[in-house]
Amino acid sequence: MTKILPFALILMMALHIIKPLGWPGLKKRGDFWKIAAGAIVAMFIVVLAGHAG
Repeated sequence: MTKILPFALILMMALHIIKPLGWPGLKKRGDFWKIAAGAIVAMFIVVLAGHAG
């Protein structure tokens, strides 16, 4: 999971810059930073879950 997640998020960011995804909150090309912010939070949760259990 920790190896697939960064790849998938980078792919989503690249696709969003090429053509906006149109999801709520992701309507403009400049909103790709929101995916990066979500990625940081998601990776933090995965790391915490891995160390806790």
